[in-house]
Amino acid sequence: MPDLYEIPVHRITGEGTSLADYRGKVLLIVNVASKCGLTKQYDALEQLYKRFKPDGLEVLGFPANDFGGQEPGSNEEIAAFCTGTFAVDFPMFQKIAVTGPETHPLYKALIAAHPTAPSPTRDGFRTNLEGFLSKSGTTTNPEPGILWNFEKFLVDRNGTVAARFSPEVTPEDPTLVAAIQAALAS
Repeated sequence: MPDLYEIPVHRITGEGTSLADYRGKVLLIVNVASKCGLTKQYDALEQLYKRFKPDGLEVLGFPANDFGGQEPGSNEEIAAFCTGTFAVDFPMFQKIAVTGPETHPLYKALIAAHPTAPSPTRDGFRTNLEGFLSKSGTTTNPEPGILWNFEKFLVDRNGTVAARFSPEVTPEDPTLVAAIQAALAS
């Protein structure tokens, strides 16, 4: 598996970089979308970022238009939406694919490192989502693929993918918060 810190990415403003800028930090990597029923998680992600940034947490947002066309805007429009609507201050990156043949190498590595997102509510979320999507003829991804927008990967200070959280697990969920606290303490 490739070193997560070596995979090239681009900031939402276009500058090429890598996750090496965040070496030694705990990362919460999230595929985000502006027109999703879960978009309100931006606010909770920002609150989580403010709360734990002094301890070494970085929330990294990766917009993706892979699910129901829910991130149709340009990178500039996405950045304006995030700052204007949710006062997002955590790092945002350029829109990428997180599923399908064009899946970004970062997401290929994240999925390979943690192929499941155990959650007692994931199956119910999948069933509800499939019911919603059946009207459009769309289906959800089979495991280990990303289920939907706002799936979360927790990366520890050593660059190891420590956990994966299903989209319906909100940023303020006690399980997610406890995992972040444990990663920050190690």
